[in-house]
Amino acid sequence: MNVKLLKKLLEDVKSDRVGVADALEALKRLPFEELEFATLDTHRSLRQGFPEVIFGQGKTVAQMKAIISSMLKRKENVLVTRLDPPKGRALKKAFSKGEYKEVSRTFFVKSHPVKPVGKGTVLVICAGTSDVPVAEEAAVTAECMGNRVMRLYDVGVSGIHRLLHRKDDLWEANVIIAVAGMEGALPSVVAGLVSRPVIAVPTSVGYGANLGGLTTLMAMLNSCASGISVVNIDNGFGAAYVASLINR
Repeated sequence: MNVKLLKKLLEDVKSDRVGVADALEALKRLPFEELEFATLDTHRSLRQGFPEVIFGQGKTVAQMKAIISSMLKRKENVLVTRLDPPKGRALKKAFSKGEYKEVSRTFFVKSHPVKPVGKGTVLVICAGTSDVPVAEEAAVTAECMGNRVMRLYDVGVSGIHRLLHRKDDLWEANVIIAVAGMEGALPSVVAGLVSRPVIAVPTSVGYGANLGGLTTLMAMLNSCASGISVVNIDNGFGAAYVASLINR
């Protein structure tokens, strides 16, 4: 149950359109719902402003369909992340109004229009084209959470003039998500240019010494530029969530 529905329920009780017993029955289902394979946190949108997000990796299509159906009955918008194409196509077939995006590996079903809550723009930057899937996970998540999102891709430090050419976009953004693999230098450069929070996302893109993103992660954690926060390797979703909280 989201804030809008809860307010309506309370107003209906106040005006005698809904009885106390019926309201209590509705509220009994508020904190969580126990499914056979999951305990759905139905209270999260009230606490945090956005409902529980489904992590698709490792879940079966049947499990995800049951969770999505339960959330839609509560008039929640539903975001699923980390979906491979077969699972994404299966969910799209089951929920035709949903949108599956193969690059970001996300599936989004709207019960109601996304309410704009961001005060400014979330700018998602990535160093190279190989980083785009993680960047798109961040961008799509931020959009689903009600933010205005701008994308700036393939502007890594090996051709830094490409980034500086868009300096006005850097300065106008309210929050910046900087996604990079290899040696992870991009967030340091960006944070040295702006007076906005920069959320750094290390990716597992790189040659052998990249160590599956560990080298990038350590480089970002050791950045000399101020104003950087770092999320885990390939965690575009986590970066977007933090950016959305800041942008509110």
